[in-house]
Parts: sequence; structure tokens; C-alpha cells
Amino acid sequence: MRRFRLFLPALLLASAGLVPAQRYTDPDTLAPAFPTPQGVVDHMLEMAGLKPGETLYDLGCGDGRIVITAAQKFKAKAVGVEIRRDIYESTLGRVRSLGLTDSVQIIHGNALKTDISQADVVTLYLLTSSNDRLKPVLETMKPGARVVSHDFEIRDWKPITTERMMVGTRPHMVYVYQIKGK
Repeated sequence: MRRFRLFLPALLLASAGLVPAQRYTDPDTLAPAFPTPQGVVDHMLEMAGLKPGETLYDLGCGDGRIVITAAQKFKAKAVGVEIRRDIYESTLGRVRSLGLTDSVQIIHGNALKTDISQADVVTLYLLTSSNDRLKPVLETMKPGARVVSHDFEIRDWKPITTERMMVGTRPHMVYVYQIKGK
């Protein structure tokens, strides 16, 4: 029953024809593939305090807009992790066409199995249940690193800041967490 509840929102989206259903039958898929609006991307990176030369990981990078923005506007090194091969290939092509291969790396892989221990900032647009599954990975980050989640909180973690913002007619929540020392 628990597994069904986790995938119910995604299944409803699929049944409404908003996204293909096959994306949510794989237990390693952490969220629907919906891009973060660019205004939210910019604000997430500002709220994270992303600085030039820092390393950002975007888990479930989709079309790469967060890693591309991190490299172009914030002069950060950026790594995107994408599990779907078709999205990975498209995003890799976009990074190459923009000439960002020196500052942006796209990994075809599973966020649950990715070493993010050297990240200064990690961005997420995943379901709350997926964030729960990622906690052990996020807890490997160095003290002072930040995690920024779009719309979905990380349960049992206290954000250092939250902000509600409107983009068009839809509200968006941004949660910023900071990794504590062990």
C-alpha cells in the first residue's frame, strides 16, 4: 500500500495525459519530469548563496537549466545527474552546443547512487518521498554545504530559510537547508 501511495500523484498526472506513465513504473525514478521555471531557478541559486568556483549538483537535472544557469550566471562548476537516457542525451547535447563542457558535466546515473560528498550546493525538484530516500546521500555532504529543494520539503530537516514565490499563477516554495558538522 505504501508504494502505491508514493506513486499515486505521478500516476494521476500520467492518467491525465500530462506525462507518460512509463516514467513512474521504475522504482529508481524519483519524480515526474517537470522543469523548474527559470525564475524559480534563478531564485533558488540566489537563495543558496552559490558563489563562483563552488560545485553544484542537480539531482534529476532534466533539461539542464539549473546546471546551465549555475555555470553561466554564477560561474560555478555544475554536475547534473539524470537517470533517463533520452533526457540525459538531450541535455548533454545542449551543454555541448552552449560550449559549457568545461564547467558543466552531465552524468547518466541514479541520484541514489551518486557521490555528492564534494558538493557545495545540491538542488532538488523531487517528491517529498524521494527526498526522504535521498537523505542518506545528502548526509554525505560536507559541513556548510546547502541543499535547495523546489516545492517539496525534506521531512525532519529544519530549513535555514523558506520562501514562497509566484511565477505566473502558480505558487512555488523554495526550501534551503544547510548541512551541519558531524
